[in-house]
Amino acid sequence: MMGVAVTVLIPTTLRSFTGNRSELSLDGATVSEVMDALVKECPDTEMALFDEDGHLRSFVNVFVDGRNIKETAGFDTDVRDGAEIMLIPAIAGGSGSVIGDREGEKLSNDEISRYSRHLLLKEVGLKGQRRLKSARVLIVGLGGLGTPLAQYLAAAGVGTIGLVDYDAVEASNLQRQVIHRTRDVGRPKVASAKEAIKNINPLVKTETYNTLLTEKNAMDLIGDYDIVADATDNYKSRYLITDVCALLGKPDVFGAMYQFEGQASVFYAKEGPCYRCVYPAPPPPGLVPSCAQGGVVGVLPGIIGTIQANEVIKLIVGGGDSLIGRLLVFDAWRMRFRELKIEKREDCPLCGKSPDITEPVGYDYDEFCGLRQEEKEEPIEGIEAKELKRRMDAGEPITIVDIREPHERAIVKFPQAVVIPIGQLARRQSELDPKVDTVFICKEGKRSILAIRTLREAGYQGPMYNLKDGINTWARDVDKSFPQY
Repeated sequence: MMGVAVTVLIPTTLRSFTGNRSELSLDGATVSEVMDALVKECPDTEMALFDEDGHLRSFVNVFVDGRNIKETAGFDTDVRDGAEIMLIPAIAGGSGSVIGDREGEKLSNDEISRYSRHLLLKEVGLKGQRRLKSARVLIVGLGGLGTPLAQYLAAAGVGTIGLVDYDAVEASNLQRQVIHRTRDVGRPKVASAKEAIKNINPLVKTETYNTLLTEKNAMDLIGDYDIVADATDNYKSRYLITDVCALLGKPDVFGAMYQFEGQASVFYAKEGPCYRCVYPAPPPPGLVPSCAQGGVVGVLPGIIGTIQANEVIKLIVGGGDSLIGRLLVFDAWRMRFRELKIEKREDCPLCGKSPDITEPVGYDYDEFCGLRQEEKEEPIEGIEAKELKRRMDAGEPITIVDIREPHERAIVKFPQAVVIPIGQLARRQSELDPKVDTVFICKEGKRSILAIRTLREAGYQGPMYNLKDGINTWARDVDKSFPQY
């Protein structure tokens, strides 16, 4: 078969490996040929998409015209002329009510007035509103996604809302986390959100947990609720939530976002796939930046979070077409929604025919997510900001490499730094002097760790250091004129 023209859509998280291009027109008769053309066109994508054995990394899914190639012929899948191939990395049906016939107490006249617009909908009505009143929903994470979730579920009359978060409100949160106010900076997020919910709807009961969700407390916390809304920003929490939800038979209403792109789905092992079916493993630490590292447009979490809230309401009320078995992908910059079909995997270690994961306690989520350094792995040496400043002032031979993206460097430039984006490091290693100490810098000191590991795998032998906690610690400890962002 002769090659055909195919459009490959590149998500934001992978664009640093394609020269920031969002789509490429490539030739190929099969997915394999198109991916070969992609690597040839953008060599840096090979490291991002494939492991050392040449296999597609577990955190990446490839869809052809909306269908996962795992459900077709894999890389041998034929592509038609004009087809769209989407790379979907992990970003950190109609059904009855998940609460059954539990309807709780009757509605008071005040509640009938408050929820009248729901009552006028035959799909909700009095029965559905009473179900909402009796429902218990746990929101894990009170950041960008948790904000609209809490607000809209409270306004809708969900009887009990549980809030899990261990962070305090920061000034940088206010650009998108609109449940919090300027006066709340420094307060625990659960306290700020509880107060806001009371102002929205004093009829709602709010239970707060100012703690980190862990393997030890997740079963008890989640077990006390009907539905869990995953509004977290890290992979460890996502896998822990999906595992406990599957084990307890609870639906996991999922949302994720980065820069201008968002994802939403409902992972309900009783009726469809779980998160592990779609993403068997997370990306290597640092490869996919968090919102704190890469940013997010303020309205995006509002859009994705309200989609999550909509899914929660439908699961409680019953009826409608939920996102079970479907992954909704949204690009706010191009204002495009795409729907991708996702399947339950028979070999899934959580919800497949022979599951290996039977309880969260004893499962090493840190190791699974690459958060624990292997004994065989060479440690990454760090350098404190003050020590780096001393060496610079003393004129010691040292190379500083800024791996941030151009728009980040526009915020603040680091003195004496050369610029090599992280996606170009392996092929530009010849620009570094292996006889001189090299210090890698980024915003928080996480991507720079990945940079060092990338160069080690590429065979670079020179001494390398990571600026601990990144440029923000330089702003705190060395140069107060530097902005923190």
